[in-house]
Amino acid sequence: MKETKAWHISGFIGIIIVLIFLALAAVSFFLKSPILGIIGIIIAIFVATGITIVQPNQASIIMFFGHYIGSIRKSGLFLTLPFSSRNIVTLRVRNFNSQKLKVNDIEGNPIEIAAVIVFKVVDAAKATFDVDNYSEFVEIQSETAIRHIASKYPYDTFENAQTTLRGNAPEVSDELQHELQDRLNVAGVDVIETRLTHLAYSTEVAQAMLQRQQAAAIISARKKIVEGAVGMAQEAIEQLENDNVVELDDERKINMINNLMVAIVSDKGTQPVINTGSLY
Repeated sequence: MKETKAWHISGFIGIIIVLIFLALAAVSFFLKSPILGIIGIIIAIFVATGITIVQPNQASIIMFFGHYIGSIRKSGLFLTLPFSSRNIVTLRVRNFNSQKLKVNDIEGNPIEIAAVIVFKVVDAAKATFDVDNYSEFVEIQSETAIRHIASKYPYDTFENAQTTLRGNAPEVSDELQHELQDRLNVAGVDVIETRLTHLAYSTEVAQAMLQRQQAAAIISARKKIVEGAVGMAQEAIEQLENDNVVELDDERKINMINNLMVAIVSDKGTQPVINTGSLY
C-alpha cells in the first residue's frame, strides 16, 4: 500500500452548492413542484456527504465502498467524493515509554532496561492498511528491538575492548533506532529518536554484581598502578645512570626497584628507613 493524494476542492464551494440546491428545493415547494424540490434536497444531501474537516497535522483516509481513493493531508474544510468514508490518522510526533524489561545480556546477567521511542506517521495509508493497529505495532516492535539489542552486549566491563550497554549508551541508542526503523517501515512510521531511560542489574543479582564491579574496578586500578610504578622505577634508574649520579650494580638495582615498587603500590604510606652507613 502506498499513500496517494485524494481528489478534493475547497469545502466552502461544497457548502455553497448545498445552499443553492436547498434554495431551489424551497422555491420548488413554494411553486408547488414537489418532485423538483425532492430532487434538490437529494442533490444537496449527496454533496453534503462529501464535506470533511481535516485538523492540522492529521491525514484523512478516503474510502469509497472498500476502495482506497487517497489521502488529504492539508488542514481545513474540503469537498471530496460524496458517500465516502473518512478515517483520521494523526501525523503528530508521539512518544512511547517502554516498560522496564528484564533481559539477559550477552554474558547471561539479568538486567532491567527501558527506552523512550519518539516517532511519527509519515505514510497514513501504510499505517491504516498494512498493520492492524499501528500504535500497538510500534509498542510490540519497540520492546522486541530493545530485548534484541540488550542481549547483544554486556552490561558493563572495565576494558574498552568492546561495546557495553552502560558505557556506550549513545551508540546503543543509535543501533536501536536503526533496527527499530527497519521493523516499522512496513507501518509507514518514522523513528525520530530513541534513548535508554533505565538500565540496571535485576534486584536479585544487583548486590552480587556490585561486588563483582568493585572487584573488577580494583583489579583494573591495580593494573594501572603497577604499570605506572614499573615505568617510574625504570625512569629513575635510567636518570641516575645518565646523570652519573651513582653507579648501581644489578643487586642494588633490584633493591632500588623493589623499594620503589613497594612505596608506590602499597595501599598505606611507607615508613622510610634512613641508612647512615656501615660500621665496617
